[in-house]
Amino acid sequence: MPKMKTHKGASKRFKLTGTGKLMHQQGRRGHFRRRKATRLLQQLDKLKPVDKTEERMVRQALPYG
Repeated sequence: MPKMKTHKGASKRFKLTGTGKLMHQQGRRGHFRRRKATRLLQQLDKLKPVDKTEERMVRQALPYG
């Protein structure tokens, strides 16, 4: 059985925590940052968990975690 390939675009966008939870970076961070509230920017800089409806698709793209 050949090895499964990791989707390189997905490996750059999603991280797996130690407990096995999939995390991703939220968008809307790079453009017009000066006019956004500081509190909003702090919230956007944190990693967010992947939605359960998309988790199966992401796990297929990252077969080895």
